[in-house]
Amino acid sequence: MWKKSEDSPVTATSTVPPAAPPARPGAIATLGPSIVIKGDLTGEEDLVIEGRVEGEIRLTKNSVTVGKNGRVKADIYGKRVHVDGEVRGNLYGDQEIVIRASGRVQGNLVSPRVTLENGSKFKGAIDMEPAKPMPSPSAGAERKSAPGPSPASAAPSATPKSPSTGATSS
Repeated sequence: MWKKSEDSPVTATSTVPPAAPPARPGAIATLGPSIVIKGDLTGEEDLVIEGRVEGEIRLTKNSVTVGKNGRVKADIYGKRVHVDGEVRGNLYGDQEIVIRASGRVQGNLVSPRVTLENGSKFKGAIDMEPAKPMPSPSAGAERKSAPGPSPASAAPSATPKSPSTGATSS
């Protein structure tokens, strides 16, 4: 009943896992406290920094968190930027920037929503409005009046001028 037939071929299959799995949506990368990076950081996953980074951090579609042990000297671009540690540089958050009570930031904040918790330290400027487009040169010309003499220069002079010298008489 359970006896294996001698006629059926036996095949062996082996699966080899990929060397590096592709980044998963929602994956979180962590830079530990002993990690030091000097240069630009880019990627497609959320990032938690507990170490030191100098350069630029550009994760515009993901969250960037500077942990309590994190020390960053860089501009940070992210969907959400949260700071529990120390940052020297400008922060750009597409959705929000949060400076927690233990956080210290020296730089400008640009985001539609900014939160500074009690006890946080911040030195810089905050811009919570999206960039306004500059008016085009043709739009400014439409508002101006047609070229010609100004009303003051077009009015005849009430003071008579001497015909020989052009000087006014008093």
